[in-house]
Amino acid sequence: MFADPNLKDFESRVRRVEKARAKGYGFEAPGTLGRSSSFRPRKRTFSVIKPLLLLALMSVGLKGAMLYQVGGEVYGARVAGLMQGQGFDRVGGWLMQADPASLAVASFLTRQFPSQI
Repeated sequence: MFADPNLKDFESRVRRVEKARAKGYGFEAPGTLGRSSSFRPRKRTFSVIKPLLLLALMSVGLKGAMLYQVGGEVYGARVAGLMQGQGFDRVGGWLMQADPASLAVASFLTRQFPSQI
């Protein structure tokens, strides 16, 4: 009689399942809602990083668009005015300073949409 090697593998898996069921274990597909108390949701490792990265990209884009719209000199004067203020005005001035990324966005916008003055 010729035995199928896949049949031996199948029978060993069936024996393993029967032993586990005899011990009281259950079998559920991963990710399904079942009666297993050992179900743990997957960890989300980037749950904080993605929103912070999106916020940083949006702020750089906004600063670049404002720098493009009002011009470098006017923008610098407004930021300097904020830096001379009190309390949160100084924080706003520090946050709104032109950084290399916002300058790059402004120069890109200038190249794409040249002013018609």
